[in-house]
Amino acid sequence: MKNSIIIISLLLTGFFFNGNCFAQKPKKGKFKMLVLYENGGHHLEFTKAAKPWLNKLADENDFSIDYIENTKTINETLLNQYQVFLQLDYPPYTWSEESMKAFEKYMNSGESGWIGLHHATLLGEFDGYPMWQWFSDFMGGIRFENYIPEFASGRVKIEDQSHPVTKGISTEFLVKKEEWYTYDKSPRKNVHVLASVDESTYVPDSKIKMGDHPVIWTNDHFASRNVYIFMGHSPDLFRNKAYTTLLKNAIFWTLGKN
Repeated sequence: MKNSIIIISLLLTGFFFNGNCFAQKPKKGKFKMLVLYENGGHHLEFTKAAKPWLNKLADENDFSIDYIENTKTINETLLNQYQVFLQLDYPPYTWSEESMKAFEKYMNSGESGWIGLHHATLLGEFDGYPMWQWFSDFMGGIRFENYIPEFASGRVKIEDQSHPVTKGISTEFLVKKEEWYTYDKSPRKNVHVLASVDESTYVPDSKIKMGDHPVIWTNDHFASRNVYIFMGHSPDLFRNKAYTTLLKNAIFWTLGKN
């Protein structure tokens, strides 16, 4: 009888041990997202707010995220591991020739998606780096011209309410604090504009305006889905329901999930 009890105990112990091991195995996510972010400078607070929000979204939707702080490791092998690439406040310069070519191929593959925020349109000659002409064309042929350094609030007006990226968002929403980049021209002729900022709603008013001022767009000339969302300076944006809805929609649309 004693032997039988010992055997049963051992079997039960083994069962629970194996069960616990199985339960603790990390789940393999449905897809992988690569996030390129700035780990310093005046966009650091935005990054600090973005990371926990993105991690929570990943946990809730069963996908995984890898973060990188610079473009040194970007090549075809790396990018091919990810279904979506989020350029979180990282400029289109300091990239190596290899990383630029790898990204260009990634966006022409039709098998991936890209979301760019804010700093991704800082196009021009900066810090001794030349203009990345391909990226300028990708963003509608624009060049960075100016910005509102003292910040202003402004109302963003949705132009295409039928697009999956703008689903669930009212026709306009307020952004309380932003730099509002201006460019040498509007990208409208070369991209599909989803939303623009109404410059007449700036508070305080500013002379730094460009007239037709798109702030969310996608470039349908590329095989891979892509969307640029200009707003992305203040961490307060992650308390703005319209903004977080936009970003969530953008992630799943670039994946072809909505």
